[in-house]
Parts: sequence; C-alpha cells; structure tokens
Amino acid sequence: MSSSTDHRATDSSEQATAGRERSRRRAVRHAGPPVGETEAPKPVVLAKPVDAHAASDTESETTAKAASPDAPAADSPKPQRSLKSLLAWGVTAVVIIALVAAAVVLLLDLRSARERDDRRQAFVDTARQTVLNLTTIHPETAKEDVDRIIAGASGQFLEEFQGREDPFVGVVRDANVTTEGEVVEAGIENGTETAISANVLVAARTMVSSKEQPDPSPRDFRMRVTISDVDGKLTASKVEFVP
Repeated sequence: MSSSTDHRATDSSEQATAGRERSRRRAVRHAGPPVGETEAPKPVVLAKPVDAHAASDTESETTAKAASPDAPAADSPKPQRSLKSLLAWGVTAVVIIALVAAAVVLLLDLRSARERDDRRQAFVDTARQTVLNLTTIHPETAKEDVDRIIAGASGQFLEEFQGREDPFVGVVRDANVTTEGEVVEAGIENGTETAISANVLVAARTMVSSKEQPDPSPRDFRMRVTISDVDGKLTASKVEFVP
C-alpha cells in the first residue's frame, strides 16, 4: 500500500512539473501567428486629402466660436465707441474753427489798428510840415518857399494865400527877413479826428532875423492846423494861432 501511495505522489509531482513547463512556454510565446502560419495582410485605406485653406478656415471658425460663444454681445460696444469718436472729432473741429476765427479777428483788429495809427501819423506829419513851411523862409528863396506853402494848402488856407504871393515875397526880400522854424510838439486834438480830416495842435519855435534886428531872436507860438483829405491827398485846409 505504501508503494501505491508513492506511485501516486510521483505522478502528481510529474504532472505539476509538466504544467509549469507548459505555463512557461505560453508566457514566452511571441506575438503573431503560430509558427508555420502566415498573417493575413491588413487592407490599406487611403485617406481623402483635406483642403488646407478649408481646414484653416474651419479651424479659425471653430476657434473663434470657442473663444467668443456670444458674438453679438462682443460687437455691441462698437456703435458706442464710434459715437464717442464722432463726438470727439466734432468737438475738436469746433475748437479749431473757433481758434482760427479768433486768430482772423485778431489779425483784422491789429491790421485795422495799424492802419488807424498810420492814418493819424499821416495827419500829424502833414501838419508838422505845414508849420515848418510857414516858419522857414529866406529872402533869396522866398518865391520857392511860398510856392511850397501853396502846394500843401487847400480850402480856406489856400484862399488866404492866393493872389497875395507876390506882395508877401516882396516884403520878405525888402526887409531881408529870415526865419528858421522848428516843431517842438504835435498831436491830434481830441475828438476832431475823422476818416478824412483832423485838427492837429502844433507847438513851434522860430528864430527871426531882419535888417533892423540882425541877431536871431526866438519866437514861440502854437497853431491849430486842420488837415483834410482832398482827392486822396492830405493838405492844410485851415491854420489859426491859438494861445
């Protein structure tokens, strides 16, 4: 009986050993078909070519949709920004126009003031020259001196000289009268200036000498000279002595 038991133990041990050998063989079996068998070839599927532009467009559209799922909500601020830009440009344009208008007005005012000052100065200069002509006379040039006075005269002042030139020249030559005039000060009398006339007050001094008084002596006086625009020429229309 012990012999039979040993025989069964031996068979069991051999079967276990054989099982382990088969397990190892299965574990190291290579992938693929069994040895001696050929693997069937796999079918080749040709992929349909994809248009690069279409793919790019599709990808961009997909990305845009993913980034902004609510497109109308993103575009809604644009009209407000556009309105603000228009308002800003409008305000800027108004400011620029206002500045240009102010500059033009200022330039016109400056030009008008300059023209007015030039006109006033022309009245004063004409009055000064008239007084110098009246107070500067020499015996040897008496005729030319009187002609110069008449050339710058008009109105009442011209009438006072016309017809009296020769007697005046004769007196100057006979008495050997010499006068040298000098204008001390001149200015337009307040409230008398217009576009065509003005009264100018002139303070003058003249040195007078003659046969009876060879040594020059000073004479001071003031004159009111009315300067008038006659046909575009400024002339002395009236001359009077004032205290």
